[in-house]
Amino acid sequence: MDISALQEQLKAVGQEHLLTFWRDLGEKQRERLAAQIAALEFDRLHQWIDQYVRTKPKFELPEKIDPPIWYPRDPTSPRRSYDAARFRTIGEDLVRAGKVAAFCVAGGQGTRLGWDGPKGTYPATPITRKPLFQVFAEQLLAAGKRWGWSIPFYVMTSPLNHEPTVAFFEQHNYFGLNREDIMFFQQGVMPSFDSTTGRILLAGKGELALNPDGHGGSLRALYRSGAIDDMIKRGVEHISYIQVDNPHVRAIDPLFIGLHAAAEDSSGEMSSKMLPKTGPFEKLGNFCRVDGRTTIIEYSDLPDALAEQRDENGDLRFGAGSLAIHCIGVDFVTRLNTDPAGFGLPLHRADKKVAHIDLTTGQLVEPIQPNGVKLETFVFDALPLCEQSIILETDRVEEFAPIKNLSGVDSAESSRALQIERAARWLESAGVEVPRDGDGVCTAVIEISPLTALEAADLRHHLKLPDAISAGDAVLL
Repeated sequence: MDISALQEQLKAVGQEHLLTFWRDLGEKQRERLAAQIAALEFDRLHQWIDQYVRTKPKFELPEKIDPPIWYPRDPTSPRRSYDAARFRTIGEDLVRAGKVAAFCVAGGQGTRLGWDGPKGTYPATPITRKPLFQVFAEQLLAAGKRWGWSIPFYVMTSPLNHEPTVAFFEQHNYFGLNREDIMFFQQGVMPSFDSTTGRILLAGKGELALNPDGHGGSLRALYRSGAIDDMIKRGVEHISYIQVDNPHVRAIDPLFIGLHAAAEDSSGEMSSKMLPKTGPFEKLGNFCRVDGRTTIIEYSDLPDALAEQRDENGDLRFGAGSLAIHCIGVDFVTRLNTDPAGFGLPLHRADKKVAHIDLTTGQLVEPIQPNGVKLETFVFDALPLCEQSIILETDRVEEFAPIKNLSGVDSAESSRALQIERAARWLESAGVEVPRDGDGVCTAVIEISPLTALEAADLRHHLKLPDAISAGDAVLL
């Protein structure tokens, strides 16, 4: 293989060191390295290095930040009333007409959970230990049965977990979903840079050190993978965006979809769900309005003085926290990707420990301190690019039980407790007596399959509900 063209190309951007070990590589290794180099965005490398590597960008707080406006969970709230039944019907009609697809961002591994595999394969439910992927698949099966349409499911993986994810679905016969209605594709990657020199690091003699381009890259991956083209062929207009670590997320929520598509103050481009924060410093992104547009400011970037501000009712002025649940228009994703100025989401810098090959010794270096810069994009940075973006409030127990850690906050342990609590509430709303201790904690273990109920109201006419549950019981419905 002639490398002269590669050498010239790399020399022009100061990255010729990537071919240091070319002579040590076999033919297939050379082909892989050449393909990785060819995929680099050479026209942007200088800008990235100057703007994000050699300097540390500082977040600039906008001069004027206003609290967000949202649709309350209670549609009769004096804060803002609306016809929830009408919007729910609109959403149901869109699902029934095949205008809605589900999209799961599932590029992560279960490393922090002590799980050797894609996070979506993690056994999440309290009794049957269903994996997260199965929870979402059963939601889509139940929704498809209810509204008479097979809902397409798009799953974004990463280079690290793509093959195991596809194999897992195959092994479980796609959990009953039609194979033709599932599309797997990989998110993009970006090179990892040496924080001192700005050089792209080598993970191996014939391999660049690459990192996923962040959940914001999902909007580009949807377009580049052909997923958007597939949606257009199917007649899909709206995408229900969910992340893989939350078993309580509603993969298809007709009320949310209806508001996104038809509310007067929504452009139908990108909408979000929020929940009231537990306190001013809870580690959730903060919904705000800047120049009249919905924006999320990260918890680490919002000054304490603003985070602690309260309104006349004593509520936090900036107390709307992001769950990373969105509804996104297909046309909006297309516009972002076909803008003549290029894909417009800003990059964010993360200082990380990046294992790499020493260019002098050829040995792998495992740093004990951050030595590299990883760049990524965030999906919520697309919100200010919308003409009008709405927010719907939801309940923490109902829709937010993330599994990020093995124990503590947002853990497998806390998620299990929330799943049991939601199931207990649903049964109580249907008239079932549920045992609770002095602190109000349910003392039974309860699991309700999405195939049994997608929401509490589905249980009210269920024929097999017990009159009461005893402490210590394990109840599976």
